[in-house]
Amino acid sequence: MSGKDFLNKLFSRYLLIHLSLMVLFVLLLVVGLAVWLDFYTHHGEGIVVPELKGMSYNKARRLMQENRLTLVVSDSGYNKQMPADCILTQSPGAGTKVKQGHTIYVSVNSPSSPSFAIPDIVDNASMREAEAKLMAMGFRLLPAQRVTGEKDWVYGILCRGRRVANGDRVAIDHPLTLLVGSGSYSDDGDDDLEYVDPAYGLSDDDNIDEFEEVTEPPVDDTEQR
Repeated sequence: MSGKDFLNKLFSRYLLIHLSLMVLFVLLLVVGLAVWLDFYTHHGEGIVVPELKGMSYNKARRLMQENRLTLVVSDSGYNKQMPADCILTQSPGAGTKVKQGHTIYVSVNSPSSPSFAIPDIVDNASMREAEAKLMAMGFRLLPAQRVTGEKDWVYGILCRGRRVANGDRVAIDHPLTLLVGSGSYSDDGDDDLEYVDPAYGLSDDDNIDEFEEVTEPPVDDTEQR
């Protein structure tokens, strides 16, 4: 077979028609798949997420049901300026377009302020360390009170006039006062000790006057003579 005959068969009309049909089929398949995916995913369609912040949880849940969305509480917080059980934050935010059935995560305001355990700072931290730990937890600190002891060492914590210890749970909105050493020491630090009189073996509270004085008997001069 000559080369000319081979080229004529290779580019024959019959072969070109089949190739064209195959290309057309592939194009139709790609277009059909794109249209189906667009329809299946509702491309370009969406529900606008409403503003939920400040709304009561029950009202927000009804609104989500009307918009064919799902509401899920993912966290709680505390804001004393807002009513209990109201929405504090939401995700996605208001105005975002989402698909039907999408889940909206919210945080709800707690009816009471949360409480946290006092960290291990009493008699175990300096004033600067204690302030940093407590403020990082969200506590509000009042001016520290100075007490006798090592300078800037924390000897105690007051909460609403009551002493609290390490591990005690305190509401976050209750201010705290640190009892911090002033660097001076009392001269009469031994006042609480009970002293014993070595002459009588009695404490200071005993009445010494009740004991009779012991005297030696008189010496008889006649016996010596």
